[in-house]
Amino acid sequence: MPRSVNHVASRAKRKRILKLTRGYFGARKNVWTVAKNTWEKGLTYAYRDRRNKKRTFRALWIQRINAAARLEGMSYSQLMGNLHKAGIEINRKVLADLAVNNPDAFKAIVAKVK
Repeated sequence: MPRSVNHVASRAKRKRILKLTRGYFGARKNVWTVAKNTWEKGLTYAYRDRRNKKRTFRALWIQRINAAARLEGMSYSQLMGNLHKAGIEINRKVLADLAVNNPDAFKAIVAKVK
């Protein structure tokens, strides 16, 4: 009796992954083993970089707050410490947005904290 293999399912699986690797360079797009490895590695990078993106944005917000705070005669650490002491619960994302797009509101917050 011949061996039964589900070619339909295995071919569909290969086609699905090869479709996902379209646009990759060289053998990464059309050689099954290379494409599969590249696709799996890409998922790992995506997982890692979703976390790194948060880290990068936090660093950007801190730089923007520091630059705006120094224009008001304070350092970033002084500003954040005084905000905490004053009990003002405002996160870095909002503070950075205020510093860039609404400097008057940022000045008012700094004045309240001083």
